[in-house]
Amino acid sequence: MTFKALCAAAALNAALLPIVHAHEGDGGTVSYASDHAPIGVMADHRHKKGEWMLSYRYMHMDMSGNRIGTDSVDPDTIATTVPNRFAGAPMMPPTLRVVPLEMPMKMHMAGAMYGLTDRITLMGMVNYHSKEMDHRTYMGGMGTSVLGNFTTEASGFGDTSVGAIFGLDDGSHDHRQVNLSVMLSLPTGSMTETDTVLTPMNMQPELRMPYPMQLGSGTYDLKPAVTARSRSGQWSYGAQLSGVVRLDENDEGYALGDVLEGTAWLAFEPRPWVSVSGRLKAKTQGQIDGIDPNIMAPVQTADPDNHGGETVEALFGVNLAGSEGWKRGHRLALEFGVPLHRDLNGPQMETDYTLTLGWQKAF
Repeated sequence: MTFKALCAAAALNAALLPIVHAHEGDGGTVSYASDHAPIGVMADHRHKKGEWMLSYRYMHMDMSGNRIGTDSVDPDTIATTVPNRFAGAPMMPPTLRVVPLEMPMKMHMAGAMYGLTDRITLMGMVNYHSKEMDHRTYMGGMGTSVLGNFTTEASGFGDTSVGAIFGLDDGSHDHRQVNLSVMLSLPTGSMTETDTVLTPMNMQPELRMPYPMQLGSGTYDLKPAVTARSRSGQWSYGAQLSGVVRLDENDEGYALGDVLEGTAWLAFEPRPWVSVSGRLKAKTQGQIDGIDPNIMAPVQTADPDNHGGETVEALFGVNLAGSEGWKRGHRLALEFGVPLHRDLNGPQMETDYTLTLGWQKAF
């Protein structure tokens, strides 16, 4: 995947050639590839009054294997040693006899930004999710005899975000900004997705899927962020502190854990139209508060306690900016991330890599 990502970046690079030190707008400001943060950073910049920007991002995350705390754990160990929260209920074994093996997730995100004034930019985002989760079912009781495998799937629109970015600097420097963004996530994604499962008793009922397979949070969420970025010569850099605060409990009786995230990046521009970036991201997320009474299964993802934790990720990106002809105002970017540290409230699936490919057009 890394090689494919590099090839994609090279193709995008070629598509934007030739690009020179062209100027944007009436003010004659040079357009730089790193005038925006890496594509995986949201709400990092604002726009001039009357300026629009449309964006599209494709995000892919691949998860495989499981972890308790900082230690990887194999499926047989989970199936034979990890207690089932719902043990004692009808048809419920004492341990987790269904174990997730792999989960690819894809998200398409479309966004729009509009400069209401030079210091206030309005923005909104919608997204579409596609999720799969492969499971292994062990025979009821104890032991490591495998009954079979099955896959659940969910796809549809997720939650919608609307809000604004407020400039905290005076705007006198074209390539330096300090911004406060305040977004509100609206619960437009489904929380009642179902699919057919294979139980340890060799039955195949259609059940409500666990929390990671749902498409929305079901809650109104406040998403504040503070971002600072600047440049010096061919180097640019920035940092962002952001969070997600669940404002209420959803109609199904729970709220996903709050999130606190910090990231910092450094980019180098060999030419104004191209930059390469490196970024570190640290994230902590709480457990689920409450429980959906319709989510009950001998699988780790059905237990609200097995969600959240602390992660650190390293990301590497390529950013391209067009200035001439049809390329003017277009930006293309790619970012690839790998985990450095994972301390999960487990058992919980662990992330192998993330990939984000994005397009932006300002006018």
